[in-house]
Amino acid sequence: MTTEQETAEAAEAAGIDFAAAPPEVVAAEIERLLRAAFAPSRFELIDESDDHKGHGGWRPGGATHFRLSLAAPAFAGQSRIARQRAVMRVLKDALEQRVHALALSIEAE
Repeated sequence: MTTEQETAEAAEAAGIDFAAAPPEVVAAEIERLLRAAFAPSRFELIDESDDHKGHGGWRPGGATHFRLSLAAPAFAGQSRIARQRAVMRVLKDALEQRVHALALSIEAE
């Protein structure tokens, strides 16, 4: 199981400027961070930014609204809230700098 320290270290390793990065770089970095932190067996990240054009947090270029679905053994024994918090810790920089909305579906294996 991934510890809180390990997920925090993975998040700190990001080191990119999410606010200035092109959308494809933002998505790729989100995927890299989550795969490194949780080694998911199922991973799907969908950029739904175009569906939110004109809504709060939207901006030209996308990478503001995502839907994430993942499953990993690292989440075994964790509540839904604990799983969500673990993901949010890893994506802290992305959420603070660029991502406005993140819909989550996280399962333990």
